[in-house]
Amino acid sequence: MNVRDQSGPLNSFDDWEDDVRARYPKENGVQIESADYRNFDEPARETVREFYRLNHVHQTLEFARAKRDDYNRLDRRRMGIWEAMEHLNTLIDDSDPDTDLSQIEHLLQTAESIRADGQPRWFVLTGLVHDLGKILCLWGEPQWAVVGDTFPLGCKFSEKVVYTELFAANADSSVPEYQTELGVYHRDAGLEHVTMSWGHDEYMYTVAKDYLPDEALYMIRYHSFYAAHQEGGYSYLMNQLDREMFAWVRKFSCYDLYSKTPERPSVKRLRPYYLDLIAEYFPAQICW
Repeated sequence: MNVRDQSGPLNSFDDWEDDVRARYPKENGVQIESADYRNFDEPARETVREFYRLNHVHQTLEFARAKRDDYNRLDRRRMGIWEAMEHLNTLIDDSDPDTDLSQIEHLLQTAESIRADGQPRWFVLTGLVHDLGKILCLWGEPQWAVVGDTFPLGCKFSEKVVYTELFAANADSSVPEYQTELGVYHRDAGLEHVTMSWGHDEYMYTVAKDYLPDEALYMIRYHSFYAAHQEGGYSYLMNQLDREMFAWVRKFSCYDLYSKTPERPSVKRLRPYYLDLIAEYFPAQICW
């Protein structure tokens, strides 16, 4: 039975994704400044702000470490990639005014956009699987622990993070050790050693890390880290490898944000191609 996620203020995960596109709009293929992003008179924007209030209050270093330890066991279920797509498809995102596409159709849109540009096969596959971590919501996680911009924990919250003012109510804001730029880390530590806020990005990275190239894993793990790949923040925590790999994250972000159209892809026609592509990188079943 199809269900709608009701674990938070968003009517749909698309509310958050549409909000990100409003922050980073494009015109004729070129990203432009959003002049009216903080127009809070719009009811939908108020809903997103409430979502971020919950996210910014509850995403602490202790919380993220506990979730990572829990889900790193990968003991929820064994299933294949396409089966996971069908599992995610039981979540209805039907509040989007622009499209009524299913979750599988959304994933195929991103992948097909990448494929149309002649990108490598692993890149196309990354577009297909990058959001599969959203199945967290079907396993009881609240919206604020599934989607939303991601950010480092254990250090000062950067003003590059959306709605920075809402971090005032986060318990970590009262921990002196976390109030410096570097916090518990050292300069150029490398993001591998940084605890990020918990959500579908980190979870899907954990699921896929034994199967995909490093470039793909960076795309999956950091595609919601907008404060870094769109705003240029947190560079002091990155090492040289991170800086090189973020060129791929920025490249992927264009497809992630701007491949959505009302046109419905043919799941029946595309399924054989993507099953073959999945089998090239993943075994028939993997741990989730």
